[in-house]
Amino acid sequence: MMVLVVTACPAGLRGDLTKWLLEISPGVFVGRPTARMRDQLWDHTVALVKDGRALLVYQTNNEQGMECRTHRHDWQPTDYEGLTLMMRPHSRPLENRRRTGWSKARNMRRARR
Repeated sequence: MMVLVVTACPAGLRGDLTKWLLEISPGVFVGRPTARMRDQLWDHTVALVKDGRALLVYQTNNEQGMECRTHRHDWQPTDYEGLTLMMRPHSRPLENRRRTGWSKARNMRRARR
């Protein structure tokens, strides 16, 4: 079993994928191809996706029972003590924007006088 998700891809690629897989939602393809066919579909997808993104999840014989492949995707599969986890990109911390000057409470007290 495999799930292939493509985003911002040409219509021709979606048409090619529907020859072997079932499109259950726009850009989401599901099927049970052989390992060789799965690898060929992935190579074909990577070659044609251009500016879009692709994510492949397929069944395999490991502890989790699945493997992930990504192309031009922000989240990357990372091995952590034998488990494959999806590593999200580190978001930039908010800048410490301390305002200079008097506090709001001080201004309110001063206004009461």
